Amino acid sequence: MKYPIDFLCKLMGVNRSGYYKWKARQGQPNRYERDRILLTEFLLKAHDKHPSHGYHRLANDVFQETGWVFSHHLAHQCCKAAGIRSKARKYRYKPPGEESVQFPNEVRGRWNTAAPLQIVVSDMTEFRVNGVEWEWTILLDTFNNEILAHSVTSTKGSNKPYYHCLDVLKQLMDKREEQTSQVVFHTDQGAVYSSRAFCQAHKDYNILRSMSRVGTPTDNPIIEALNGWIKEELFLDFDLAHAKDVPALLDSYVDFFNNRRLAAALGYRSPVQYRTELGFC
Repeated sequence: MKYPIDFLCKLMGVNRSGYYKWKARQGQPNRYERDRILLTEFLLKAHDKHPSHGYHRLANDVFQETGWVFSHHLAHQCCKAAGIRSKARKYRYKPPGEESVQFPNEVRGRWNTAAPLQIVVSDMTEFRVNGVEWEWTILLDTFNNEILAHSVTSTKGSNKPYYHCLDVLKQLMDKREEQTSQVVFHTDQGAVYSSRAFCQAHKDYNILRSMSRVGTPTDNPIIEALNGWIKEELFLDFDLAHAKDVPALLDSYVDFFNNRRLAAALGYRSPVQYRTELGFC
């Protein structure tokens, strides 16, 4: 060597022992690199279990499993480097349609509520399992995104799931003696929701009907988004495609969704946990 180590260390302002430690580490990952490798392994395992989750949800899954605190930006970098991507399909924008003459849109993007049962939304979604077409109707409280009621049928065009969800809503209103304010009930312009019989079924209740514009899912974004990724989660994470008992699996999933599935919008709390922590039974 042309120059002694002591001279070079002093010149560069480096501690001699630190230089030898650095030299001994050559070819081996440092502590930060080891952490990234380990975090990537955890993220891969979480992705294998929940392929529908994006990096935010995967980061929370790892945190809940290990207690390891790290930034979502780091999780994003690890996912990008490892090629980890959500397998859920992405939404495509559609131009708005015409408003309902019967029930105009009373919400108009004002989805923030201060208590349960102020704005509830409902919609029906379809899926196929083992060659059978199923129609699943959901009733959701926008206060905490809790599924208040749901009903599924393999009978094409049956209106029973719609009325079941409406009956649950009326029962919830009956139970809450302090429920004096109007409940805004927002849906699309489907045949059942628009029918005279359905309107008559809730005429004695303080329910204000509201409807989205035709073919405009952005007028009901909460339930429309839910219908999209909840099916991705059911098929990718809960193997709905091979379910032998579809209604039982959906019952189990709704219990998981309301009580154990942590939502980023709720501060990584479940809908029921969020509601009870705010003092609503």
